[in-house]
Amino acid sequence: MFCLICMDRPESEDLRLATRPDHIAYVQESGKVAMGGPFLGEDGKTMIGSLIVLNVDSRAEAESWAHGDPYAKAGLFDRVEIHPWKHLLGGLTDAQTAR
Repeated sequence: MFCLICMDRPESEDLRLATRPDHIAYVQESGKVAMGGPFLGEDGKTMIGSLIVLNVDSRAEAESWAHGDPYAKAGLFDRVEIHPWKHLLGGLTDAQTAR
């Protein structure tokens, strides 16, 4: 597994919101996302980045997925970090279906 930490460019909330439907579709269609969601600003509402855990076997696969993300293609991110990640604690239940 690999973890993506993606931080938005300053003042890019409109770009994020405009691109969000394509990003969500990409996430769902890829079948590689174990979990993910937006980082929030101090107001608890404004989306300022993304955390995505990918169920892939290699950095190359993680990089390929990250480059194909509509957010990345739109130039939303100021920086992206990719790290190998090991699931140790807690469940990976889809928050959308757990409600």
